[in-house]
Amino acid sequence: MGDQPTKNVVWHKTSVTRAERAAIAGQKSAVLWFTGLSGSGKSTIANALEVRLNRAGKLTYLLDGDNVRLGLCADLGFSEPERRENNRRIAHVAKLLWDANVITLVSFISPFRTERETARKLIGVDFLEIFVDTPLGVCEMRDPKGLYVKARKGEIAQFTGITSPYEAPENPEITLHTDLESLEESVERIIALLAQRQYL
Repeated sequence: MGDQPTKNVVWHKTSVTRAERAAIAGQKSAVLWFTGLSGSGKSTIANALEVRLNRAGKLTYLLDGDNVRLGLCADLGFSEPERRENNRRIAHVAKLLWDANVITLVSFISPFRTERETARKLIGVDFLEIFVDTPLGVCEMRDPKGLYVKARKGEIAQFTGITSPYEAPENPEITLHTDLESLEESVERIIALLAQRQYL
């Protein structure tokens, strides 16, 4: 076999620093990592939050699970190793956007705790894990894409929450309960966290 793909690759340090980019952007970047079951409300909250931040003059970008799988991760399926690779790629893209001083919202099921912790270590103190803790029964009732019905029929293999595990975060920065609070309340709680952490 040939050399490892990254054996002769070295990180190239750019001349413009993150601090210099921050001075131009006029903001401090963070990675807001939304995790939860399909149908929990991750994308809905992330979209509403991005609108709020944008209206406040903040430069943002939302990395949505389906969007990334249609491009960057189109070669990956849903086996456990492929899900882990999917999360690895997402974490590195998020870090690049963070380095560019973009407030980055990541909306992925990201079912495995170790992959989310790897992303946290990669990004550091600006990684904010947001657990959208919605009961499975509520997610199934919503089922906006009809995926749970297909999974229950055996038409979708390795479906998180049904035939593949979801490992809930142990110490997220914030936990949201979309079955108990409104969209506006969830967004306000994240805004308050960002203000407390001096991102706003």
